[in-house]
Amino acid sequence: MKGSYILLIEVKEDRYIKIGKLGNLHFKKGFYVYVGSALNSLESRISRHLRSEKKIHWHIDYLLKFAGIIDVFFKENLRKEECNLSCELEKNLNILKGFGCSDCKCNSHLFSGKYKDIISVINKLKMKKYTFNEKT
Repeated sequence: MKGSYILLIEVKEDRYIKIGKLGNLHFKKGFYVYVGSALNSLESRISRHLRSEKKIHWHIDYLLKFAGIIDVFFKENLRKEECNLSCELEKNLNILKGFGCSDCKCNSHLFSGKYKDIISVINKLKMKKYTFNEKT
């Protein structure tokens, strides 16, 4: 399966986290959403994000060392849609400038907001909830 995904992430306490070349960023306790695409295998990409042991490769990997994924949403598509999804999320949520978007012109691929606002936006985007299996 190919497509785009959203990770719903919870940071349980205020903290500074070193995010690669972005440096030390302050993350407030609360909820965040990260948008990505996987045009080879959506299942493999999501599974990678869910693993605790992995090589640090993307900005999101740094954050996930200190935060937990509480839900995953996805949409099947044949081309990269993460930038379109990011534009929609940016209209309703707070951005963390420069996060996860070094390969595009987006302001960010990571957003924060109140839980109910995040779920409302995800529902408007018609994303499906990803079902975790025992292998992930």
